[in-house]
Amino acid sequence: MVEKKTIGHRLINILFAVILIILAMSCLLPLLYNLAVSLSSKAAAEAGLVSFWPVGFTLTAYKEIMGEKSFFVSFWVAVKRVFYALLTTLPILTLAAYPLAKSKQEFKPRNIILWIFVFCMLFSGGTIPWYMVMKSYKLMNSAFGLAVCGGVPVFNLILMVNFFQGIPKELEEAAMVDGAGPWYILLKVIVPLSKPVIATVALFTIVGHWNEFFQGLVLSTGEQYYPLQTYIKQLIFQLDTSQMTAEQIKQASMMSNTTLNAAKIFISMVPVLCIYPFLQKYFVTGITLGGVKE
Repeated sequence: MVEKKTIGHRLINILFAVILIILAMSCLLPLLYNLAVSLSSKAAAEAGLVSFWPVGFTLTAYKEIMGEKSFFVSFWVAVKRVFYALLTTLPILTLAAYPLAKSKQEFKPRNIILWIFVFCMLFSGGTIPWYMVMKSYKLMNSAFGLAVCGGVPVFNLILMVNFFQGIPKELEEAAMVDGAGPWYILLKVIVPLSKPVIATVALFTIVGHWNEFFQGLVLSTGEQYYPLQTYIKQLIFQLDTSQMTAEQIKQASMMSNTTLNAAKIFISMVPVLCIYPFLQKYFVTGITLGGVKE
């Protein structure tokens, strides 16, 4: 009987492993396909001959993108935007979530403030008022303006509030008995225990600001102020053969919009792919503990 159960458990584990491998491949294969297309020749890409391996290997698409000075300028703007977003978002959310995680008896206006946040998440003032506010505060053409133009990410706030509520009250009570004040408790007790949710919010912030392009388009008056995704979105490959050498014309003829767009997409994914493995170990814990409230 025990042997049958052991065989059954092994079969179930094998089945789960196969399912997980299929799911993992479903996420990996589009990435590999995109990379293969970006490294393939124009004829192969246009004819649909590329699967998961480059056909007619060429780096022409990447040379075209990285040969542009504005590409690196936009890349740096995007990096600064993400940095400023982390620098402002994480402290603000932590300071807002800590009192909102208290009970109504401990913090009386808790419910009112929380509902104001939720209302602002569901209803916005519109694009034109938002644009006028950003312009009046002189936050146009600014990486810092792009970092703060979205306001407080309420979903991340709720996630952090729920996580703080899951921290045992006895820890705060013990700190208060030892004479600790609210600031000391927050910085020395709550924050060190909240690494999973902080890492999760940081990941959401990085991905959200890195991939966003519309705000950069509206709040920037020139290409030199574009973040990377806005630059990639607006990049139009135009051939001017009168200003090109024979070698440049030959290289350009090897590239199509299909390969160029694939190269753009892959380049924009690389930074996030590099950052995610370092935050992955906190991600599941932060979502599970911060997303469910008893």
